[in-house]
Amino acid sequence: MSIFQRWFGKVKKRKQSNSSPYYIPSKELERRDIHLSGDLKKTIEQILNMIGENDDLVIRRFHVFGDYPAILIYFSNIIKQTSINEDILKPTMYKPFHLQGEKIRKDQLRDVLYNDTLFHADAKIENSFNKMLNAVLRGESAIIIDGIKEALVIDTRNVEARSVTDPETERVVRGPREGFIELLKTNIALLRYRLPSPDFRVKKMEVGRVTKATLAVCYIKGIANPALVDEVIRRLQKIDQDNIYETGQIEQYIQDHHLTVFPQAQSTERPDKTASALMEGRVALIIDGSPMVLIVPAVFSQFYQTVDDYTERFTSGSFFRMIRLVALIFSLIFPSLYVAVISFNPELIPTEFAVAAAGARAGVPFPAVVEVLFIEIAMEVLREATIRMPSIVGGALSIVGVLIIGEAAVNAGFASPITVVAIALTTIGSFATPAYNAALALRIVRFPLLILSGIFGLYGVMIGLILITNHLLSLKSFGEPYLSPLIPGNWEGMKDAIIRAPYWLHTKRPQDLYPLNPDRVGDQVQEKLNESPHNPLSPRQSEQSVSKSKKGKEDDR
Repeated sequence: MSIFQRWFGKVKKRKQSNSSPYYIPSKELERRDIHLSGDLKKTIEQILNMIGENDDLVIRRFHVFGDYPAILIYFSNIIKQTSINEDILKPTMYKPFHLQGEKIRKDQLRDVLYNDTLFHADAKIENSFNKMLNAVLRGESAIIIDGIKEALVIDTRNVEARSVTDPETERVVRGPREGFIELLKTNIALLRYRLPSPDFRVKKMEVGRVTKATLAVCYIKGIANPALVDEVIRRLQKIDQDNIYETGQIEQYIQDHHLTVFPQAQSTERPDKTASALMEGRVALIIDGSPMVLIVPAVFSQFYQTVDDYTERFTSGSFFRMIRLVALIFSLIFPSLYVAVISFNPELIPTEFAVAAAGARAGVPFPAVVEVLFIEIAMEVLREATIRMPSIVGGALSIVGVLIIGEAAVNAGFASPITVVAIALTTIGSFATPAYNAALALRIVRFPLLILSGIFGLYGVMIGLILITNHLLSLKSFGEPYLSPLIPGNWEGMKDAIIRAPYWLHTKRPQDLYPLNPDRVGDQVQEKLNESPHNPLSPRQSEQSVSKSKKGKEDDR
């Protein structure tokens, strides 16, 4: 007998010696749906085979009504212990008052426990072993009775979470001061609070083979296009990965175009922003464990809009929206324009400024494109370090770092003061973009545009902008053009693209979403706005109202 044959024989014997009559491999349990057998010993061995020995796993043996052997299984660290004691164990050990003295048969036991005994609203009957075990792993508790092929699953999960606070990434001057947290039920409650409508729909599903995270698909029935909802669910069902923790992972699976830096879904942690998107006919994705909600489909104009645009008057909202749009464009093309003009076309700038720029760059040994790239990379490193540093020292690092690095670069001759000022203005302009993922995409695109300008000058800038525009025109989010409502042109949507028109002019929902109910504002609004305003405090009308009031009092006497 060879060494391999002897080794294989030992392994085979070891496997046979460790097997039990109830042993089922964990992979086999995951692959096929096994029903509960009703045998407590077999069920306990299957459970231990699947999840192994865990110190926080509790298998509590007891007798239902003092007669029938049963077990209560749960994980002690993610349950509410008072609920286990008061709502489950205590009522199941003693018969209900109205059934005292009566003999309860085993075939009646399940219905008596479910309908007359348990002091818990969220309970269900489950006959699948896999579903029962997955519920226990999520923090629920299961009662398994000897001789009954069904289990009672009770939701006893209690996970510590932070309170609802002001969103960190989307601060506003005027608006609600609450944001989503990590608990799914709290996030859905925040949406229910703002959408108390019977048409608000929530469909839950599991994502992740191992993590089995609960994902909620939210939409408004009667507004959202059913084809859009079905397509979102279809793409979610195709996700096949072990671990899914965040909506950012889901976004990368369900987006239309995978080889692009531009986001095709909007992420937010504001319930009011999510509710407004749902009222337009969009779909929101909420995953348990993440405070970021994903809104699909998304277009480019959504990424430079804020809540303040809608809470302030339309004149103020439109002005500051255009300011942000100018800052967005400025942060994208200003470094490349600076390099093109300084290196290739200095005649385009005033003579005095050209002389000053040449004098400032007299001691710099590098070309303008290398100089700008050096400062840009330094700023990106500094920005990334500021984000990753603790919040206590992060602010100090950003201020001190900019001052020290900028001054040292100028004194050492690596960069000119004009270049430092140009990059500083570009960085400030990028901070004006409200959406972090959109600002990140523009920061990435800025580098190839800068290299093209350093090679071809203004021609390179124009080539880069044409390529970026063509790329944006080719993008779609669930079939909705990325640059809509500008391209293709949609007059109704343009009222909320670059400027924010008054609310009474937003009569229709976005047509690119093909909502079932396109009307957003009632027909009587325009009629009421065209009526002459009633001024009760004007001198003439005030005198008439006072005289009528005195006359009424005299008539009453």
